[in-house]
Amino acid sequence: MKIVDLRVMRGPNYWSVKHPKIIVLKLDLEELSDSLTNQIPNFNNRLRKMFPDMKAHRSAEGVEGGFFKTVEEGTTFGHVVQHVALELQTMAGMDSGYGRCYPTREPNEVYVIFSYQEERAGEYAAYAAVRITEALVKGEKYKLWADLEKLHEIREDEYFGPSTYSIVTEAVSRGIPYIRLNRNSLIQLGYGRYQKRIQATMTSTTACFAVEIAGDKNATKDLLSDAGIPVPKGTTVYSQEELRRATTWLGFPIVTKPLDGNHGKGATINITNLNDAKKGFLEARKYSQGVIVEQYIVGFDFRMLVINGKFVAAAKRTPAMVIGDGISTIKQLIDRENKDPRRGIGHEKVLTKIQIDKHTQALLKSMELTTQSIVPEGQEVYLKSTANISTGGTATDVTDLVDPYNILMAERIAGIVGLDICGIDVMTTDIAIPLNETRGAVLEVNAAPGFRMHISPTFGLPRNVAAPVVDMLFPRDTPSRIPIIAVTGTNGKTTTTRLIAHMVKHKGYQVGYTTTDGIYIQDKLLEKGDTTGSYSAEFVLKDPTVNFAVLECARGGLLRAGLGFQQCDIGIVTNVSSDHLGLRDIHTLEELAQVKAVIPKSVSPEGYAVLNADDDLVYAMAEGLHCNVAFFSMDEENPRILKHIAKGGLAAVYENGYISIFKNSYKLRIDRVADVPLTFGGRAKFNIENILAATLAGYISHFEIEDIKTSLRTFIPSPAKTPGRMNLFKFPQFEVLVDYAHNVGGMKAIGEFMNYVDAHHKVGIIAGVGDRRTEDFYELGLAAGNIFDEVIIRLDSDLRGKTPEEITDPLIKGIEDSGSETRIEVIPEEMRAIAHALERAEPNSFVAIFTEDITEAVKMVEHFKVIQDRKMLIE
Repeated sequence: MKIVDLRVMRGPNYWSVKHPKIIVLKLDLEELSDSLTNQIPNFNNRLRKMFPDMKAHRSAEGVEGGFFKTVEEGTTFGHVVQHVALELQTMAGMDSGYGRCYPTREPNEVYVIFSYQEERAGEYAAYAAVRITEALVKGEKYKLWADLEKLHEIREDEYFGPSTYSIVTEAVSRGIPYIRLNRNSLIQLGYGRYQKRIQATMTSTTACFAVEIAGDKNATKDLLSDAGIPVPKGTTVYSQEELRRATTWLGFPIVTKPLDGNHGKGATINITNLNDAKKGFLEARKYSQGVIVEQYIVGFDFRMLVINGKFVAAAKRTPAMVIGDGISTIKQLIDRENKDPRRGIGHEKVLTKIQIDKHTQALLKSMELTTQSIVPEGQEVYLKSTANISTGGTATDVTDLVDPYNILMAERIAGIVGLDICGIDVMTTDIAIPLNETRGAVLEVNAAPGFRMHISPTFGLPRNVAAPVVDMLFPRDTPSRIPIIAVTGTNGKTTTTRLIAHMVKHKGYQVGYTTTDGIYIQDKLLEKGDTTGSYSAEFVLKDPTVNFAVLECARGGLLRAGLGFQQCDIGIVTNVSSDHLGLRDIHTLEELAQVKAVIPKSVSPEGYAVLNADDDLVYAMAEGLHCNVAFFSMDEENPRILKHIAKGGLAAVYENGYISIFKNSYKLRIDRVADVPLTFGGRAKFNIENILAATLAGYISHFEIEDIKTSLRTFIPSPAKTPGRMNLFKFPQFEVLVDYAHNVGGMKAIGEFMNYVDAHHKVGIIAGVGDRRTEDFYELGLAAGNIFDEVIIRLDSDLRGKTPEEITDPLIKGIEDSGSETRIEVIPEEMRAIAHALERAEPNSFVAIFTEDITEAVKMVEHFKVIQDRKMLIE
């Protein structure tokens, strides 16, 4: 088997809108293409032995063990790769349960689709699944543990920790979107100007000075002591001589810990002699120059959590330990404990596996034990000095037991230090008794406290401590989203996007928008290029100054990585016509329509899909949508429109020379088409469709009719406002049009416009884009032959794998077959072709330039116009 292509979908996509995070694997089965699993001796048994837990895969059978039954009866090896990839991720502690397998047009190839939790893990699982399936076919031994070890490593490196995960999950449950900003769990909650950020349990409202205070344990202790909070007596030492004096003053037992430490790193507790104190000092010095030496407070370790000034949870923490049975060694007891299904690697599960490290061995040695010692039945052996969950400790929820005195104390501490999310470590014999009565003490105050002990305690009631965090960041009725209008289609996307962005700006919003020529934030071009994919959408949604997004979404981005957002408020589809067919296995108009349909399928239930009722494929997208639908049409008598408005639907139509909106039985006239500059006096019919779609978007967004009308009249097509979209230049004796149209639909639209142009000679400079099919070149030539009296064929700078002849020959054939007497000339270099046409332009002629390099083409035309104007002045 061979992987032909691998794509990572990060949002709603052609393959699945419901499952946005999927791997799309194109697999060449090679010699296995004609074989099924039941034709390979003992294959099913080997598969069962390697993946016994795969019995949970129900597959199409819908019952446990369904997949194994399918394998026994005979299925494709692409299907096996799919299930192995899913099971590998599950075994490494990552949820992933969605998968599909589809044939392609190639006889040996299949598409294997499966979900992933972590992107890099999904990619790794794809390659590993192919290797494993091949090994199973051949009956070869395979080191599965190596793949699982790598997947565990990826998960620990890149997946959210439990605290981050809990906050993100709570936010999503409330409809608050999120964007991961880096691999270190820096998360943006919300979009645009309404965004907040978290990193673990630090938030954009966490004061940096409070974090610094909490990090300085001496400063924290002084503040708390001055406020009447019980704290252990202690000091900070920087040498072993200072350590000796401190132990003389404090007496034993003591605790040593780094001045700037956290999560229990470098801490040693219950030190009873100077020799062990020196060891504790050296351990703490690994993390900080200063070492805190303080009294060891007898009792249990409790963590109290305060969020936004309110106590929300408490847990009793117990260090990693085993209980002797009089038979087993400590090592055997640890192994037995690690078999608890709740224990995993790192943050994979509720509990973490207990590791025998140097600290554990030193602790055992202090008790005159080793890992091979057998301890009496019932005897507890502690394996760590601190009670951190991340080192194998356990937690018991005690929230309901905390005494009111202790609750007030915790809330005061959070306010004294200034932390919005504050973890307070308390040592006491009983948290249900006021701390000042048990001779307990506050040991530490933590910024960014872990939530795992509260959301998944080993014993007791789980507490949703993420909810008050989200309440704090997004109080009731506080917005988290900005309006998103998404625009797709074959032609007209960019013009519609720009017109809507202009309309939104006119209403006073700070708009961010993406187009095929760049990303714009408040009308400033920040990134140039074809920016219609998920990266560009996220660029806008991450911008803290934006409060409205208008996003052009092209087929390339949808097929490459999916949408850059989960839902939009308005999704517009302008049309679907032949373009890019044959690329990325999209061969028919129906398949292309399915790609474009991702946009209306991603509209929120309260939002609107705005669809072209004159286009059969676009109109059909309304079927099965779970949102509102509005249609637009160039014909007010279109039966689809009449049927829709009869049911109380919303529509926009071109009627009697007007742009009008139908709402129920009412007709709202917006403006006269001839007065809208984008229509060029009504001659650019295709732009009327774009205006209808944009008008609906404005109306649905609750813009006033007068504001929509003003926006339409002030949107003046020009190289600056609409680069490469109907840029018209009037020379003294002829006209020049610069346009980006590069497909048959765009060419025919320009041809319809030119029917209204009064010119005796029409010249077109055209080219075929190299990644199109031969029949597309031919159709483009045929259209050009029917429009122009003269055609100059140029070539793009990148022929995308084709020879010049493979492009020009079918173009010429199409022109010749049009039956016209069109003159044909081939000038490969675009700028030379433009210069040639302008220099030879006849009086009362019209030159249409279909350009690849919009900026340079416009520059050349403007430069030539300046020269012509000067000549006229001289004459």
